[in-house]
Amino acid sequence: MLAETRLPTRHGEFCLHLYAFEGGEYPVLLAGEAAGEGLLTRLHSECLTGDVLGSLRCDCGEQLDLALARIAREGRGALLYLTGHEGRGIGLAAKLRAYALQDGGLDTVEANRALGLPVEARDYRAAAAILGHLGVRSVQLLSNNPAKARALQEAGIAVQRQLAHEVPANPANQHYLATKRERLGHRLVLPVVVQGRA
Repeated sequence: MLAETRLPTRHGEFCLHLYAFEGGEYPVLLAGEAAGEGLLTRLHSECLTGDVLGSLRCDCGEQLDLALARIAREGRGALLYLTGHEGRGIGLAAKLRAYALQDGGLDTVEANRALGLPVEARDYRAAAAILGHLGVRSVQLLSNNPAKARALQEAGIAVQRQLAHEVPANPANQHYLATKRERLGHRLVLPVVVQGRA
């Protein structure tokens, strides 16, 4: 661990830890005691456009806010902010190029492939290593993505339960969310998309 400090937020007070793993730095917000079983956990992939700039093209910023609120209410939990996960691991520049292709009619899967990039390039070894260092044996995972739960389990952290973590769709992201549900297997309950594509 590189650093640790108290972090008051609008949701409540957290302990902010900063970890290093293979050249990357990973902030972790903790409420209560992490060690043990069933820790309420959010693995949040870095998203500059959604988390910082308030983009409505995705649901990331709202999911981040909701996760902190849920963990604060629970009084025990962790949010791992996974740097290097921008655009499902392809990086910011490539994500913005993919956005331009989506504006031209491709969905998020097709856009990545058109750029010669993987649809999914995230790695969860850092998350598993950090949870292990914190003494976490199993988690209750705040995620709509079954692949994220599988990846965490393959990395050595048991997932007791996967808890739905959906925020309402908006006109700018409903096609994107439909694509995540229909092509990437996310567990989402969304309004029917009548026309257009993600």
